[in-house]
Amino acid sequence: MARYTGPMTKKSRRLGVDLVGGDAAFERRPYPPGMHGRARVKESEYRAQLQEKQKARISYGVLERQFYNYYVEASRRTGKTGDNLLQLLECRLDNVVYRAGFARTRRHARQLVSHGHFLVNGKKVNIPSYQVAQYDVIDVREKSIETTPFIVARETHGERVVPAWLEAVPSRMRILVHSRPVRAQIDVPVQEQLIVEFYSKK
Repeated sequence: MARYTGPMTKKSRRLGVDLVGGDAAFERRPYPPGMHGRARVKESEYRAQLQEKQKARISYGVLERQFYNYYVEASRRTGKTGDNLLQLLECRLDNVVYRAGFARTRRHARQLVSHGHFLVNGKKVNIPSYQVAQYDVIDVREKSIETTPFIVARETHGERVVPAWLEAVPSRMRILVHSRPVRAQIDVPVQEQLIVEFYSKK
């Protein structure tokens, strides 16, 4: 699956929110990039909806077609479409690895998953978009536990709060999925209703 590999700080500045987490360059220049970055921007309903969609899409490292497919799947499910959409994004394997504190960023987590470092319920999974389910057990492969990324992950574990729907066991490099997340447990700074409104017009 293709992915965006360009500069994330530029995207963060364009959308006015730190999409990476702890981005010092974003903090240093909290205004849009480019020579007209400080110019007044005309606000509109469409612009607000588009920005929220871009925030969510870029935060999770998903391209447009795949993000739209998530929206279609979310709209098919019972319950609020916006909540379902964020739940689908949160349950991606690369996001779960990031949330558990086993990777510095979602990009880093995606790379670790793609390189085949993880087992889900004892089976190797190298697809970042793999949807984890309640009661899944995610382990770092035995061969990978003593590699640098996971040594660092054990040493720095605890610096980031692990959400209540997950449990991280750094001594065993294991992640337990207790449940699927509810909206209150998802701290991505987006207004999902605006995303639903954006796509409902199409």
